Amino acid sequence: MPQTKNHIYIIALLLSFGISSQNSIDEDPEILQNTINYRISQSQKELENYNYYQAQKNLDEALSLAKKLDNKKSMGLIYAIKGQLQLIIEEPDNAIKSLNKAIEVQRFNKDDANLGSSFKTLGEVYISKKNYYQALDYFISAKSLFEQEELNDQLAEALLFEGKTYMSIKNYRKARITIERAIALAKRHGIQKTESHALINHGVVYNKLGDSQKGLDFATEGVIIAKRNKYRSILNEGYLILSQINEDLGNYEQATKYLKAHMRLSDSLQLLKRANASKDEEIQYLLNDEIEKNKEVVEKLEQAKDDKDLSALISILSVALITILSLLTLSLYKNNNIRLKTNNMLQKKNGELIIAKEKAELASKTKANFLSTVTHELRTPLYAVTGLSNMLLDENPKPEQIQHLKSLKFSGDYLLTFINDILQINKIEANKVDIDPESFNLKKKINNIVLALNNSALNNSITIHFEYDKDLPENFIADQLKISQILINLIGNSIKFTKNGDIWIRVYKIEQKDKNYTLRFEVEDNGIGISQEKQDNMFESFSQGSIQINRKYGGTGLGLSIVKGLIEILKGKIYLRSELEKGTTFYFEIPLEYSPMEEVKEKKPTYFSDDKKLDISNVKILVVEDNKINQMITKKILTKMNLKCDIVDNGEEAVDMIKTSNYDIVLMDIHMPGISGIEATKIVRTFDKELTIFALTAVTIEDKMHEFDEAGFTDIIPKPFKQEEFEKKLYNALSSKQDSSATA
Repeated sequence: MPQTKNHIYIIALLLSFGISSQNSIDEDPEILQNTINYRISQSQKELENYNYYQAQKNLDEALSLAKKLDNKKSMGLIYAIKGQLQLIIEEPDNAIKSLNKAIEVQRFNKDDANLGSSFKTLGEVYISKKNYYQALDYFISAKSLFEQEELNDQLAEALLFEGKTYMSIKNYRKARITIERAIALAKRHGIQKTESHALINHGVVYNKLGDSQKGLDFATEGVIIAKRNKYRSILNEGYLILSQINEDLGNYEQATKYLKAHMRLSDSLQLLKRANASKDEEIQYLLNDEIEKNKEVVEKLEQAKDDKDLSALISILSVALITILSLLTLSLYKNNNIRLKTNNMLQKKNGELIIAKEKAELASKTKANFLSTVTHELRTPLYAVTGLSNMLLDENPKPEQIQHLKSLKFSGDYLLTFINDILQINKIEANKVDIDPESFNLKKKINNIVLALNNSALNNSITIHFEYDKDLPENFIADQLKISQILINLIGNSIKFTKNGDIWIRVYKIEQKDKNYTLRFEVEDNGIGISQEKQDNMFESFSQGSIQINRKYGGTGLGLSIVKGLIEILKGKIYLRSELEKGTTFYFEIPLEYSPMEEVKEKKPTYFSDDKKLDISNVKILVVEDNKINQMITKKILTKMNLKCDIVDNGEEAVDMIKTSNYDIVLMDIHMPGISGIEATKIVRTFDKELTIFALTAVTIEDKMHEFDEAGFTDIIPKPFKQEEFEKKLYNALSSKQDSSATA
């Protein structure tokens, strides 16, 4: 009967779906622990080979045995590896749960080495969720434990991930320092995997800091190590980075070569990952496993077919096998149906996304055209309002008229500010705002802003307090115009919503590295405050506290949106604290570079006033403008500058006048009856390439600027213009013309 006993044992194994006999028999704790250790090591190997299902299976079995032994250390390690697996298969929320279980057990067990690993993995999870500051906290905690336990392999890797996180928040100088430590440690201890990964990322950092050639050298060295050791994931990342750096250097052939290599390797890795993470593969694995076991059982049963005692068991077994195979086949069939439905749904959604993309592009073009039309139609009458109010104020009006004229001017300026705000939002959203860094005195700049806004504050019985950190230098290099605009908006906002109170403006340092400072600016008031539900939307365009607040306090609701956009352009962040009836604090942090030199103050020039160098006696200007009021205003401004002008009201006549007369400057409107200013300029450029033609236009949309360049305009003067800027452009054009005539 020994053969019969063997058959019964095999059948029992099959009917239990391969469950280990350890669940039904007692084993020695040492044997159980060896099995746990084996399962853990196997799961780690399966992870490296992308066999995620098999890794999960080994971990589940190991966890069951560890709980049976009540081995806390093994349980903590298993939960940590489960977290790694869930991170790889993109289940971050499950990964956080598993890792928190691991951390709880490891802290209780004082398993500092493995606790550090759990912290590091949790940091990687938060990177995947784009929660970079929380990720940094975990990497720093992991680093501290690895240093304490002298685990150099793990420490180097933690430093690398900390550096990558600094890269994600664009703090490239901090990233460089951290990754350099990782490289040095990896080289010293022969940790080639971390060394190659760190060198590749070091290349990115140097490229971002402006030294692309050095970045290329580092990344190439890292790729060579990864290729030699077959670190496929790192090599894949390296190829992409080499492509990007070569493109930045203008090496387009090399960039294309590395991009193709990246795409080939990426496709290979994705296929491998998908294949091993697929539910189909799990079912197929179970099916194949059972089929193989069935074959063995059938062979042995055939050998024992003469044994009558087994006939009943064979019948039962046959039914069991058919049932099992039917269930597995049904599961596979259902899963295939689900997959087909999912593919169909994805194709449908993809089609919808393409349509949505086309609609968005059309909406963007429509928006640009709409803004172009609206701003032109608003700026044209505003040109008359601001121009006439300025002229009347300069002509000694009656005392009782002065206040009315000032009110008219204020209304015009307000409307112009509103239009400019809309245009600036449009430019910020389109990423078309340039940074213009220059040396300036920050403390004086803020003092000047406070002085400029102090009258408005006094009207509301507000006292402004300015606190500048005494240990902070005053001179920095930055875009002072944007910083001024941010502060004017924030302080102006506080003035608007505060009555009989105080406003505090504070500036102090929160970080310094050599000449690079990170400064915090605070604008605090004790005004009406902002409700919690409104705070979440305060930085969105056209957002205000409520309709009642809009009516009572005025404003467009664009200021804070502009502020947020400008701060992000300056690589900073803005925060808000507020409580109803107690006040509001806006604070933002931006990087600035220390400058030992203060800005050079240019003497404000005077144009066309007692100028001995510029002869304007024979200067002739042609004004092309269809609006009669604007014709009158422009002529009067030019007359006050002692400049003679002719006026025409359409493009055809302008072309004829330019052909028959010798003009020094043409001021060309854009929207006119007949041919437009753009078409007229194109015609002029066919016979006169040198004539100075200014586009005197109310159209200032960025997307339309290229049309002016292509038409051949010398420059653009937006309406309504500032008198000083208008004079400056005319003066420079005439000076340049006379200088070139004298040289000739």
